[in-house]
This record gives sequence, C-alpha cells and structure tokens, in this order.
Amino acid sequence: MKRLASHILLLLTVTSATSGQDVKVTSAFDSTRIFIGDQIKFSITVDQPVNLKLALPVFKDTICKNIEILSGPFLDSSAIMDGRIKITERYLITSFDSGFYQIHPVYAEIKNESGLKRFYSDYSQLKVMRVTIAPADTISKIYDIIKPYRAPVTFGEILPWILIVAVLCLVIWASVRFIRNLKLSKKGIEPMINPDPAHVIAFRELERLREEQLWQKGEIKYYYTRLTEILRQYLENRYKVYSLEMTTSETLDALVRTGFKKDRSYNQLKNVLNGADLVKFAKYNPEPSENESHFQNSWDFVVATKEEEEVAAVVIDEKEQDKVGEG
Repeated sequence: MKRLASHILLLLTVTSATSGQDVKVTSAFDSTRIFIGDQIKFSITVDQPVNLKLALPVFKDTICKNIEILSGPFLDSSAIMDGRIKITERYLITSFDSGFYQIHPVYAEIKNESGLKRFYSDYSQLKVMRVTIAPADTISKIYDIIKPYRAPVTFGEILPWILIVAVLCLVIWASVRFIRNLKLSKKGIEPMINPDPAHVIAFRELERLREEQLWQKGEIKYYYTRLTEILRQYLENRYKVYSLEMTTSETLDALVRTGFKKDRSYNQLKNVLNGADLVKFAKYNPEPSENESHFQNSWDFVVATKEEEEVAAVVIDEKEQDKVGEG
C-alpha cells in the first residue's frame, strides 16, 4: 500500500512538473491557399524549456492524403530566453488534387517513468485550387490578320557570305601587293644597306646600358638580363651562335665548336654568364665591384673578339695611296 502511494505521488509530481513547464506546439503551412503543383513549407514548431527532451513525429511520404512531401524534415533550433528553446521541423510539400484539406493536430511527446505525455497543436488548413484558364473571346473583338512569322537568320546561313567576302578581300590584297611589287621592280631594286658590324651594335648597347644605371637603382636582375642579352646577340651576329634560347653551358659549347679557343676572352665570357645565372636563378646579390667587373669583362670580350677586316682594309688603302704618292 505504501509502495502504491509512493508511485501515485511520483506520477503526480512529474505530471505537474511537466505541465508547469509550458510546452507549446504549433503547426501551419506557409500559405493557406495554393494552386495545384505549387510548393510550400509545412512547419511544426515546439516552444519548450531547454531541459525537456520531446519527440516529434516524422512524416515520410505525405502529410495527409493528397498532400505529398517533396523533401524534409529539416530541423532548426534557436534559443529564446529564460531557459527556453524553439525547435522547428519543416517539410517541403505540394498537392496535385484540388480541394480543402484539414490536417489533424500534430503532437510532441515526452516519455519517462511516469508514462507518456503529449502536447498537441491546433488544426492546420490548406486549400488547393485549380488553375482556371479563361476561354478566348472571339466575338467581342476582331483582330487583324497576323503576318507570317519570319524565323531569325542563323550563323550557318551567314557563314557562306562571310567566306565569300573574306576571299574577295584576300584577292584584292594580293592584287594590290602584286601591282606594288611590279612597280618597284620597274624602278629598280634599291641597294641593300649593310647593317652595322656586330661589335658596333654591342658597344652601342653596352654604352646605353651603362647610362641607364640599372644596378645603381636596385634593378640588379634586370641589369644582368640586359647584359647577357647584349652578349648573346653579339655571339649570334659575330659567330652565328644563336644563344638567346640556350643555357650558359650550351652557349659555351656552341662557341667552342666554331673554333673559338678557351683563352682569356672565353673565361671572361664564362664568368659573366655564370655570374648572371647566379643573380637571375639563385637570387645572388652581388657587390657593386662585381657589377662593374662583369660590365668591364663584357666590354673587353667584345674588344678582343671584334672583326678586324675593316681595319685591315683601311691599312691596305693607306699603303696604296702612299705608293701612288711616291709614283
């Protein structure tokens, strides 16, 4: 008897505690009226204390007959205040049958030693309406006859005309070029101007590089790039060694294959190219004296390897003039 009384007392205590915690369940659609095929959300919201663990029903395929579930449930929770929390369960639904639907109350339940307690929402209503299409009024107004529809021009239709215009332009350009060349041939071929010797070009570029004072301005990497480009262009003009796309070792090997001896000039060129590689690829920061030394070695290399044909021709001309004078 005492044991039964204790169970009754415990049940009354739990029931009063649960009911005193003010659980509120609501269920509703986003809209109470939709057309067939429209998609809206059906939400179940529980406003409860944080310490309660309530179970919500899970709908699988339908909320009720003819109201289909497309996706869900999606749970969301947010703290309110005073130790309360709001839990929301959402479904994306639709319906393809018109009519008025009333959803039975949805409940949240708690189960403990005292038994099972449920908290119910109110009824939810949804009206699904047909899409009405008004028939065309052919009596009240007479419309003009519509002209035949003209389809837009496609790219495939324009392409042949584009090709024809392109061919005509090409023929005109070729004709103008042919006539111009024909006139030039009648006037005679202009004498070809000999370019400057390789060493003259190299000295001019080296002098320009010195005036730019790149390494003094902190542009050390660009300075060595310019310096090696001048030397490589000189090798191409002087020895036909096309080293602009070669590595340092490939350049030196190609130069030796032309018959160039590994003398002092060879070592000067090698030191400049290797020093430039350290700056450009190994991020080496040379001293000012090294910058000046590499420039001077480049200058000396061009001086030592420049062609002497013009000088020889001048000496021969001077000797011939002396002979004429003596005669």
